[in-house]
Amino acid sequence: MIITLGGLAGTGTTTTAELLSEKLDIPYISAGYVFRQMASERGMSVLEFSEFAEGNDDIDKEIDKRQAELAKSADDLIVEGRLSAYFVEADLKLWLVTPFDVRSQRIAERESKSVDVAREEIVIREDSEALRYMDIHNIDIKNMDIYDLIINTGTFDPEKVSEIILTTLKVI
Repeated sequence: MIITLGGLAGTGTTTTAELLSEKLDIPYISAGYVFRQMASERGMSVLEFSEFAEGNDDIDKEIDKRQAELAKSADDLIVEGRLSAYFVEADLKLWLVTPFDVRSQRIAERESKSVDVAREEIVIREDSEALRYMDIHNIDIKNMDIYDLIINTGTFDPEKVSEIILTTLKVI
């Protein structure tokens, strides 16, 4: 079974992927991890690398390519990333949403920064990503038509989110 799991920063995609991976006993890969790893390899922060990637289509294409190749060669895999649903043939395509203030608080705590700084960085990063996705792939990140299930992780805790997904898997 191949599952894609997407959402904007701070929606809980990594937490959800980890929980699902554990409960289903299948591995997961993360586009965010690959992106952060590529930023680190270049000695850049995520924000700096996001801006750099705006002018370098090869960054996004490489992330997408790696994910699609890994999914094709796997029987069971959770692929976590904002655009994964567009490039990976999956049995279930999920998108997580969360109110902006909740996402800002989560990111501030995770990255040990103020909520105000987190808010500013989220807006810059998401504007940059939306431009890249449209320019490179002609994808409007706000269009939810491709997803089978959209879950508000501001309403449900991670355990409940995983239960919703596991229940959904029983009926597909």
